[in-house]
Amino acid sequence: MSTQNNKENKKPFISVQELVIFALLGTIMFISDQLMEFLPNIHILGLLIITYTLIFRVKAVIPIYVYVFLSGVFAGFAFWWIPYLYVWTVLWAVTLLLPKNLVNLKIGYVVFPIICSLHGLLFGLLYSPAQALMFGLDFKQTLAWIAAGLPFDIIHATTNLGLGIFVIPLTILFKKVLKTANKK
Repeated sequence: MSTQNNKENKKPFISVQELVIFALLGTIMFISDQLMEFLPNIHILGLLIITYTLIFRVKAVIPIYVYVFLSGVFAGFAFWWIPYLYVWTVLWAVTLLLPKNLVNLKIGYVVFPIICSLHGLLFGLLYSPAQALMFGLDFKQTLAWIAAGLPFDIIHATTNLGLGIFVIPLTILFKKVLKTANKK
C-alpha cells in the first residue's frame, strides 16, 4: 500500500505544461536561427540559452535539444550537425554553474554578456574536436581550421556581447509572463 502511495505522490520530471513550453521555446530558437541565417554567425541563441537556463535551470536543456533536433530535421543530419549535440550545452552548463541570484545583482549585467561573448568566441574551438575526428585532421590542420574560422568567431563574440546585455531584462520579463500564466 505504501509503495502505491509513493508512486502516486511523485511528481513527473516534466509536466505537460512544461513540455508545451519547452517545445515552443525550442521552436523559437530554431525559427530565430532560420530568420537570421543570412547573417554570418549572428543569432540570438546564446541570449535564449542563458535566459532559459536562468529560468528553468537543468530543464533548460530540453528546449536546447528541441532546437538541435529541429535543425537536423530541416537541414539534414549531416556532419555539421554532430557538434550541435554538445556545443550549445556548454553554454547551458556554464550558466548553471553561475550563482542563481546573479540575475538580481548589477554584476549580472556584465557577467552574462561576457559568458555569451566567450561562447561565441570559442565556438570554433568547441566545434573543432568533432571536425578533427570526422575529417581526420591532425593537430596542425585542426589549428589551421580554427584560425580560418576566427574572423567569424569574432563576429559571433561581438554580437553575443551586445545581445548578452538583454539577458537580465528578458529573464525578468519571462518570469513575469510565466507567473501570470500560472495564476490563470
